[in-house]
Amino acid sequence: MPTWRLRDFHGDDLDRAIQIWDQDRPADASPPVFALSEVMAAARTGESAERAVVAVVAVVGDELVGMAVAQAQGERAWITLVALAPMWHNRGIGSALIAELERRLRPQGVRRIGALLAPEATGAAALEHSGYRTRTGLNFYEKVEHLGASDAGLLAELGGRVEPQGLWGALAGMEREKEAIERRIVLPLAEPALADRYGVRPPKAVILFGPPGTGKTSFAKAVASRLDWPFVELFPSRLAAGDAASMAGALRDTFADLAELETVVLFIDEVEEIAGVRSGLAVDPGHGVTNELLKLIPGFRDHEDRLLICATNSVRSLDPAFLRPGRFDYVIPVGPPDPVARAAIWQRYLGQAADDVELHRLVAASEMFTPADIEFAARKGAHTAFEREVTTHQGTPPHTDDYLAAITDTRPTLTAQALTEFHEDIDRFTRM
Repeated sequence: MPTWRLRDFHGDDLDRAIQIWDQDRPADASPPVFALSEVMAAARTGESAERAVVAVVAVVGDELVGMAVAQAQGERAWITLVALAPMWHNRGIGSALIAELERRLRPQGVRRIGALLAPEATGAAALEHSGYRTRTGLNFYEKVEHLGASDAGLLAELGGRVEPQGLWGALAGMEREKEAIERRIVLPLAEPALADRYGVRPPKAVILFGPPGTGKTSFAKAVASRLDWPFVELFPSRLAAGDAASMAGALRDTFADLAELETVVLFIDEVEEIAGVRSGLAVDPGHGVTNELLKLIPGFRDHEDRLLICATNSVRSLDPAFLRPGRFDYVIPVGPPDPVARAAIWQRYLGQAADDVELHRLVAASEMFTPADIEFAARKGAHTAFEREVTTHQGTPPHTDDYLAAITDTRPTLTAQALTEFHEDIDRFTRM
């Protein structure tokens, strides 16, 4: 049987260490307390003014088969990683790695060594064999700031941002859609521990479909705001600037960059431009791009704290393979606002003028309006009153006729045919 030995961690061990860590974690394992990225960064950096880092590896010949890392500050140290290649479990390597950490920590004045591990994590048995004892009656508290310095730079490169707090609460009207998105998407992601207790798997990818202007982008941004996750929008129109090969490459590069973020909501609007029904012809320019996106989505789903939201005005034009349940957890309709929702949207955009207008008349006159149409008409009516005041200086606020005239001058986005097709799509495609 080959023998193993221990040595210091070297920079060129990084790739193999990451590979072992990936292989050593069950697919359904709880996320580690110390993220691999921060552990590896500390191992490569070594000692600093604030803390000392000890990293040792086990090798068989030239092959790395195990690794352990600890960070010390004063008399306290934390074991942040213990990982073993699968075939080298139960060989005593884990206990030997921990003993070597202890030997190196003692001269630094460390007297208390702790570890925070999930029950099924590698290293739990080795810690018990090494004299460590679990402490009950404690709760682990953590607050995650989702953007470190490196994440902030990458987010800027991707054209993303952290949406301001409160967007979810500011969504006016559309209560049916808001409730569906709240129950299916937001709550499982906002309460992951509770969801896990009840066997609910948080969604990783969803589709929002409906007529143009119904607020699909606003909902996506509001979800990111509610979760306090960075928001990145991928624009198919920008990908379409090149040929199929370059578009597919741009997709790969973007998804690779996104994998470096701790958390992210990725939003793709008008996704039918890069995931439309394939013709089956080899000369189809969109064939390769759709195939690439289909291959990238499963990899995106493998990461924790990721959410892909795709929006489309024409769900029926999406490739059937794209709509399969294995890729998207939910397909949710976002329709035009009903009278109650229109009243709430009007009130939002009327602001102080809401007290001086007959709201029910505006609601009735804007029956075929989307939220975007209502916003445009409200601004147009307010500007009419503003121009009048600039001329007359009579102090007259905007009135109902100003907004009714703006409604008349606004071409509604919705048509009877579009509504008919939308209701057909609800029966055919909704999954929630």
